[in-house]
Amino acid sequence: QVQLVESGGGLVQPGGSLRLSCAASGTIFSRSSMAWYRQAPGKEREFVARITSSGSTDYVDSVKGRFTISRDNAKNTVYLQMNSLKPEDTAVYYCNAVRNTGGVYWGQGIQVTVSS
Repeated sequence: QVQLVESGGGLVQPGGSLRLSCAASGTIFSRSSMAWYRQAPGKEREFVARITSSGSTDYVDSVKGRFTISRDNAKNTVYLQMNSLKPEDTAVYYCNAVRNTGGVYWGQGIQVTVSS
């Protein structure tokens, strides 16, 4: 019954910034590993960033140094701060949650477009 709702997407110029938010329902957030994936037109869905319940982070090489994932357990929200955006970052971004005890959940996705 977990629900994930993304927000904060939109259109931005190359070199600009956006912050995505993912609000999760229930009390399982603090015990879940949270991640962002993305799917560009004509490509398969790919992993972007992950933050575990203990705060460890991991990123795909293409976004290291530009994107930062964080979480606020009090607000049941995970964020993806995206800086120095490139046209190749254009994609639908999906929020993902994996409970430590099992269970995988996905948000509906939100569009990010980087274009001049």
